[in-house]
Amino acid sequence: MGIHEPDTVKENVTILEIITRKINQLPEPERNLLEHGSTYVGINAALCGLIANSLFRRVLNVTHARIAAGLPMAVIPFLTAHISYKGFVSFPLSTGELNCETCTVTRSGLVGLVFGGLYPVFLAIPVNGGLAARYQSALLPEKGNILTYWIRISKPVFRKMVFPILLQTVFAAYLGSRQYKLLIKALQLPEPGLKFH
Repeated sequence: MGIHEPDTVKENVTILEIITRKINQLPEPERNLLEHGSTYVGINAALCGLIANSLFRRVLNVTHARIAAGLPMAVIPFLTAHISYKGFVSFPLSTGELNCETCTVTRSGLVGLVFGGLYPVFLAIPVNGGLAARYQSALLPEKGNILTYWIRISKPVFRKMVFPILLQTVFAAYLGSRQYKLLIKALQLPEPGLKFH
């Protein structure tokens, strides 16, 4: 005799249907914020990637292949932050798995910090390092000094990126808080189709 799980699956589906119906009752701007919040975090991550790319290009004196370096520095951070925010914050909120405002703000802030702020900066290092080596635009170190060279090159870039990274973190945390409050507002709405006498 095995364990029967259809009741649990049915309960989860009905809870998800109820949450979806209640979210659909919200006004369109609020519903859009709930449904497309991860896109906003992704756009900010793309901007962080483009800023980091520009800073590393200046430091390494890379003038070639602007589009070849800029395109992945916008697209990859956008997709990473968008998918991460959707997976760690938006989806658990809409399924009822994330039901604590502090947890939501913390999760969304961490996603904004790691995937929206730090990841684009770290991604800019190999993209622009490869271009600098290919076009010989910067004097690259010998094999023994590579780590110290990249630390020295990255310090001014990270100093300049502190504000965009903090802005991305605060924005993502604020967005998570707004989404949580909108979901609570949606859950307090009466069930559609029910009439009270």
